[in-house]
Amino acid sequence: MADGMGAIPIEGGTAFRVWAPHADTVSVVGSFNDWDPAVNPLSAEGNGHWYGEVPGAHAGHEYKFQIRNGQNELLRIDPYARQVTSSVGNGVIYDHGAFDWQGDDFRLPSHDDLVIYEMHIGSFYRPDDSHVGTLALAMERFDHLDALGVDLIQLMPVAEFAGDFSWGYNPAHIFAVESAYGGPDAFKTFVREAHRRGIGVVLDVVYNHFGPSDLDLWQFDGWSENDKGGIYFYNDDRSQTPWGDSRPDYGREEVRRFIHDNAMAWLRDYRLDGLRFDMTPFISSVNGGEVDLPDGWSLMRWINTTVREQFPDCITIAEDMHDDPSITRTEEPGAGFHAQWDPAFVHPVREAVTADWDGDRSLESVWGSITSSFNDDAFQRVIFTESHDEVANGRARVPEEIDENDPTGWNARKRSTLGAALVFTAPGIPMLFQGQEFLEGGWFRDDVPLDWDQSTEFVGISRLYRDLIRLRRNGDGQSRGLRGRGVGLLVGDETAKVLAFHRWADGGPCDDVVVAVNLSAHPAVGLAVPFPRPGGWSLRLSSDAKVYCSDFGDGGIGALEVGDDGVAHVDLPAYSVLIYSQDQAG
Repeated sequence: MADGMGAIPIEGGTAFRVWAPHADTVSVVGSFNDWDPAVNPLSAEGNGHWYGEVPGAHAGHEYKFQIRNGQNELLRIDPYARQVTSSVGNGVIYDHGAFDWQGDDFRLPSHDDLVIYEMHIGSFYRPDDSHVGTLALAMERFDHLDALGVDLIQLMPVAEFAGDFSWGYNPAHIFAVESAYGGPDAFKTFVREAHRRGIGVVLDVVYNHFGPSDLDLWQFDGWSENDKGGIYFYNDDRSQTPWGDSRPDYGREEVRRFIHDNAMAWLRDYRLDGLRFDMTPFISSVNGGEVDLPDGWSLMRWINTTVREQFPDCITIAEDMHDDPSITRTEEPGAGFHAQWDPAFVHPVREAVTADWDGDRSLESVWGSITSSFNDDAFQRVIFTESHDEVANGRARVPEEIDENDPTGWNARKRSTLGAALVFTAPGIPMLFQGQEFLEGGWFRDDVPLDWDQSTEFVGISRLYRDLIRLRRNGDGQSRGLRGRGVGLLVGDETAKVLAFHRWADGGPCDDVVVAVNLSAHPAVGLAVPFPRPGGWSLRLSSDAKVYCSDFGDGGIGALEVGDDGVAHVDLPAYSVLIYSQDQAG
């Protein structure tokens, strides 16, 4: 008897197991038996599960389960289907062992080296606007990501959803890769080829609700209470979510195992480097507030504990957005995530760079965003100015928010890149959203592809992002402090809207970094900045450099000589960031 759930390849055929505790009979039907329920009935195992083996059934055959409950006969897609023809089609027998990984042995870098690129497969790249983007098409832009210097792609959900165009947060079949994107082999190829370039892949998973459309899990074996969802769902008020009445029953062992199995399958079978959990407050609570679903909280902890034990090189990230340090705390009763999105960074920084008037920019709030952390560990937070949530649902891309009439103009370019510079110089794990690096405008929509012409038109802006990422990852061995946890305030002038801060890992030449920020439309000439030590300090980056845009001013260009008093006078251009470090002595 084979272990596992769903369609399990065995010698000479396929074994099938399904959980249907209220079924009277279950059969597997498919292209291997002319869809005849009399040919391959399954046997009850006595615990709500049904099992059978079908000689000759092999990878590529389509199948479903036929379930009889009283007078009801139900034809259902396998909840564990690894491949489907579509969200309303058939399951497809799939053999994970048949894929050639070609020696892939990639391991995710340490968290202090990570730079995340959030991507939506359906809109990232498609030359033909009438068709959805695919995994294969996205791979055609790997050269761009490689040159940019990111080392972790965070994919919006790719589990099979209703229709072809979607954000992905309406999963119909959580074990199957979206057929319109290319299916399981295409996803594995995407991961393998990303790994070849030194880029990891994290997947967004949705466990706070399923569907709600095209959902064969709904009343799966014919049973339900209160006309709710049946065995996979809460059948009372706990089922209600903002996205549908379809919250899984985290207290039922088989459902907990189903979700846990899914998380492990992505990491094991697709060799993913981590998972990002969508909206965790709606796993741990009914209304996204205080924990009133302890079974949901304990499920997250179980998954995270297993990941830490079985996949120690992987990362799990929570979208919680409640400034809750217990999300990333490993000690009981912490949920055990490695990192979480940090609202204490994105909201103050976006407000600062999008405000119409300099007087409305709060230096105190910006400094708070730079120094924020969870459990005294900056690398437990992911920081950004754009994400799929921040640039949709009534909000637009940062350049558009700055100047909707001229989102590629001087103001939009200067202030959006100033925000990006804060992302890459503050402690934490930095993230950018697809197209941010070439001033993608408007707001995020799943049926509108990125305007890749802008990657050529604003190649200088892309170069600025590339240079920031290279400094953040210490690519030239001159800015190790940006990978450290140390941060200290050097200058904070609320009136002039100028800020300077010190970043370090262990300290010393090529480690200590000084970042000077001007949040004002007026240059700060001769700004007195105390540096960590005397001597020569090299300018590693000026966001005002003309190499990035011809109408920038090249302000602040040049090395500094810091005297024995430890103070240098810096000319800081409007809406700009200067980054300094010290060469290795000798």
